[in-house]
Amino acid sequence: MTILLTGGSGFLGSHIAEQLSKAGRKVRALVRKTSDTRFLETLENVELTEGAVGDVDSVLAAAKGVTAIVHSAGLVKARTPEEFHKVNAGGTETMLAAALQEKGTLKRFVLVSSLAAAGPSDAQGTPVSIDAAPQPVTHYGRSKLAAERATLAKKGDVPVTIIRPPAIYGPRDREILAFFKALNARILPYMGSTANKLSMIHGADCARACIAAIDADVASGSTFFVDDGNVYTFDDLVKNAEAALGRKAWLRFPVPKPVIRTAAFASETYGRLTNTAVMLTRDKCNELFDQWVCDGSIAREQLAWKPEHNFRDGAKSTVAWYKNEGWL
Repeated sequence: MTILLTGGSGFLGSHIAEQLSKAGRKVRALVRKTSDTRFLETLENVELTEGAVGDVDSVLAAAKGVTAIVHSAGLVKARTPEEFHKVNAGGTETMLAAALQEKGTLKRFVLVSSLAAAGPSDAQGTPVSIDAAPQPVTHYGRSKLAAERATLAKKGDVPVTIIRPPAIYGPRDREILAFFKALNARILPYMGSTANKLSMIHGADCARACIAAIDADVASGSTFFVDDGNVYTFDDLVKNAEAALGRKAWLRFPVPKPVIRTAAFASETYGRLTNTAVMLTRDKCNELFDQWVCDGSIAREQLAWKPEHNFRDGAKSTVAWYKNEGWL
């Protein structure tokens, strides 16, 4: 059984590849010519094949003979809204074409989506229902929702499962690194209320959920939130991260919305001038002050999967990894 994996050189994908490798399962990782494949090259049972989710020919060639596809590749920042949709939605359509090519033997197509596709919680931080009408608030969220809808449109032709994680963190993650770096410098700028609620999941746990989705006997089109089973306030995250770092932020201050939006405009301007994707944009501001809570209990039941990390322990292992690698 060979599993085609996209996004293997990225954070979550690297954990998926690592776990499949350790389990003795064969992985064919679709990687771009510019991808950093050093970690993947250390893993047994992992074959690298050059291509990109936007290149139909390379994707169809990579998919030949595979019995499952895990599509974890995607953009979390882009230069334009169109780029989000081209890669996140269009790339998923390309991967689905490959799945249909192999539908005679394909066991499962797993799409890694996001809580952003569903949208934020209400003002009380109530967990978003898996059955609720999606209400994404960013171009990223809308592109992931478009990818979900393309996937669900093929559920009668090939078995598909969608995984919706909330914020993912852990060793090898660069996105949450800035949070730990700020605390390590004893500075804590924050947005909104420190009482805002959110769900979290460790990268290794999310990877195991994606792998469980390959093997679980669930209906085609099943969609699952995956979380670590806890609801955190931002203040909870700060306290656990400070404990992991062994130091507290002395300077704590809220950043008003107008200041954030001004900084986002400046960030966008820099991105346009340098033709680079930036994380902080005015569109991204639409989600920064919301609460993001989901409930992964259905996934724990139907995927026979259970998270192994809460944020307290996960923060400790993440900080240890960052320090060992010289990132902190």
